Order: sequence, then structure tokens, then C-alpha cells
Amino acid sequence: MKTYEGKLNAAGLKIGVVLGKFNSFIGDKLVDGAKDAFIQLGGKDEDMDVYRVPGAYEIAGVTRKLVNSGKYDALVCLGVIIQGETPHFEYVAGNSAKAIMELSAEGGIPVIYGIVTAGGLEQAVDRAGVKMGNKGYSSLMTAVEMVNLYKDMK
Repeated sequence: MKTYEGKLNAAGLKIGVVLGKFNSFIGDKLVDGAKDAFIQLGGKDEDMDVYRVPGAYEIAGVTRKLVNSGKYDALVCLGVIIQGETPHFEYVAGNSAKAIMELSAEGGIPVIYGIVTAGGLEQAVDRAGVKMGNKGYSSLMTAVEMVNLYKDMK
């Protein structure tokens, strides 16, 4: 039996990050976490690009353009959606997750869902590095592992 598993080595990889700017005071921490992970795994600062879009709904459209550009080994989608008192949260969170999942399922390159969906501000802050790790950091780690797995599968 042969087992395939991606390595955590970012040397030579080109990564794109798409950030929804809404709640950017938290989203910027996610980008910082992604950058930290990339550098720790051997990536170079100039090999990670960040695209800032207005909100979670716009992430998938820009991500599709970047997938089609052929410029990146993987894309990481980051943002923060905080639940309010209306059903708006469910629409934005559900539809953005579905659109990003569809891009990922197309299989051309890894597309990683790193959007924090939180019940409140405190929970969102916790998931950006205060108590529960940094979702940007863990999403970048996933992206690197998946790129290397895809390479091993060829």
C-alpha cells in the first residue's frame, strides 16, 4: 500500500490570498497569520500576494479569476462574517462557503476556505489568534500541504 500526504514545505511556491475587508480589524490578523505560516514553511515574502475585496461575497469572483490566471500554486480565501440579528449572516456565510467549495472541487489548484464565521465579535477575535489559534495561519498550512499533495499525485 502506498500512502500520499502533502509536505509542509512552501519553498518555491506562489500563494495568493483573497481577503474580504469587512471586519478588516480582524481579517488583517488572519493575513498576518497566513504570512507567518508561509515564511515559517520556507516561503518568500515576495511569493505571497494579497487581494483585498469589499466582503465575503466578492471573494469567490476574484478567486476564480486568480485560479484561471495560472499564476498561483494555491489560493487561500480569508474573511470574517459575524452573526447579527438578521438572517443576512446565513446567506453570506452559506453562499460564500458554497462558492469557494465549488472552486476547490474543480481541482485545478487548491482553494482553501479560511473564512471565520462567528456568533459574535469575541468569538471572531479568538479565532484570529487570541485563544483558538489563527485561522489564517492554519489555512495557509493547509494550502501548502495540499499543493504538495497535488504534486505527488501527478
